[in-house]
Amino acid sequence: MPESHKSRLILVLGGARSGKSRYAQQLAERHWTRPVFLATAEATDAEMAARIARHRAARGARWQCVEEPLDLAGGLARAARLGDGVLLDCLTVWLGNILHNEGSTGVAARQQALLAAIRARTGDLIFVSNEVGLGLVPDYPLGREFRDLAGWLHQALAAEADTVVFIAAGLPLPLKGAADL
Repeated sequence: MPESHKSRLILVLGGARSGKSRYAQQLAERHWTRPVFLATAEATDAEMAARIARHRAARGARWQCVEEPLDLAGGLARAARLGDGVLLDCLTVWLGNILHNEGSTGVAARQQALLAAIRARTGDLIFVSNEVGLGLVPDYPLGREFRDLAGWLHQALAAEADTVVFIAAGLPLPLKGAADL
């Protein structure tokens, strides 16, 4: 990466099966020779294990992978040492992990640590997350809390991001900045 290159943060948002992960992966592969995937999902059942295996296969051998379900600040530091850019997928899975393991009291501290790590970055980052605020209001308290926390997280990250892209039906809609590195 040239000395004059300013590290960038790109936030990619979209609904389930919108094409956001594919878009982010293709963007990374166009610009990074040594991409690193920072995975937040855990194989807690056979179906999730199969999903993770499909994602790994789709990335191929070029990619290195760091798995970190909770400590994204630490995970980013480890991942950044391995390559020339980090693709983090998925923030809403990470948020769900925190709620499951630590409850809502863990979210603020984890989010602040993530924001500090982003501000200290030295390389490019692409973050992928599910936009969950476009549907019906959940009819149970935990669902409403998750939706609210995800929305606030996205707002905080969008404020830090150089670029924000919304994906629908596989098509990118730039919301902020240029949709490329």
